[in-house]
Amino acid sequence: MVEELDILKKKILYRASYRGTKELDILLSNFVNKHINTFNRHQLIQLEAFLKLEDEIILNFYNNNIIADKIDENEISVIFKNFRI
Repeated sequence: MVEELDILKKKILYRASYRGTKELDILLSNFVNKHINTFNRHQLIQLEAFLKLEDEIILNFYNNNIIADKIDENEISVIFKNFRI
């Protein structure tokens, strides 16, 4: 179980750091690095799903430029929305 979580964390860290846009790489990698070790398994699964969204959707959500119904409101989206570098 611990090994499974470690693999999931590595996937999440990679996905957060290599998005394609430098701004989102910086934002998401800082967010993930700050919180990844405090998230439980359920939250990590939510984070993995969140990171599968397109860059534009995540960035617009963060900047309040998008209707929130395109992103599931859960613990991760709320924490991300309030995150500041």
